[in-house]
Amino acid sequence: MPRLVAVGDNCLDVYLTSSLLTVGGNALNVAAQWQRNGRPARYFGALGEDAEGEMVLAELAAVGLSSNDVERRPGDTAFTLLREEFGERNFLLESFGVGENYMPAPEHYADIAAADWVHLGTNSNKEFVRLLVAAKVPFSVDISTAHLVLPLEGVPLVFASGPDTIDTPVEPLLAAIRAAGARQVVLTCGRRGSYFDDGTSIVHAAATPIDVVDTCGAGDSFIATFLTGFRCDGLSGAEALHRASVAAAETCTHIGGFPQQPRPIPDWLLAKYASPIIGAQGA
Repeated sequence: MPRLVAVGDNCLDVYLTSSLLTVGGNALNVAAQWQRNGRPARYFGALGEDAEGEMVLAELAAVGLSSNDVERRPGDTAFTLLREEFGERNFLLESFGVGENYMPAPEHYADIAAADWVHLGTNSNKEFVRLLVAAKVPFSVDISTAHLVLPLEGVPLVFASGPDTIDTPVEPLLAAIRAAGARQVVLTCGRRGSYFDDGTSIVHAAATPIDVVDTCGAGDSFIATFLTGFRCDGLSGAEALHRASVAAAETCTHIGGFPQQPRPIPDWLLAKYASPIIGAQGA
């Protein structure tokens, strides 16, 4: 089995409309999807020394990810305030907590660098990206809509969010990311489907139609499935895109980035974040 590692962001996704919360974050969701699909994985990230961090650890344990790879640091665990409208997420507020600009501890770096594939979540540490490139570690990074914020020179594979309107060409964005140094690029464009630029040609796969409950984590399921299909199972780019599209659609049928029991938002959390939550609800 290939050694798969995800590094970076985690958070509590707080759904204000339904008064529920789930555990998520791009890197954590990718590792959780690998685990639940029979691909042994590890997740490295940082949590606050707070009750929210305990919630995250409980969900990690539920999907078989080790708490030994997670650092507890003084401060707050990350959270995201969401408002749902017709299954679509509206981000009202994001707090990156102690995971902001996360750099793994030295004792964890050796395990990360020895993996067969490493995926970095959104808002990754720029110096860590450069470190992996210099060490020739096989890895990918999700840049979401912050297309040119990270140093991309020499990055083996970049995942990015692109335009979902059919009349907006994707080629300029793919070309810009490749010009910044990325060797290969996957562009997800919502209902428009996805594109893969392997450095020589561009292939497209249609989105999989689904009755949407929640889009949270769909892109993370897409990433996890594309990586195992393309990097581990020997699928072509087009085949891997299609398989990933089906996985993303399945994630849209439940709340949260991976199957879990959503928790009611506890009173103590509402009290702790009263000001930002009240402000977001009135936005």
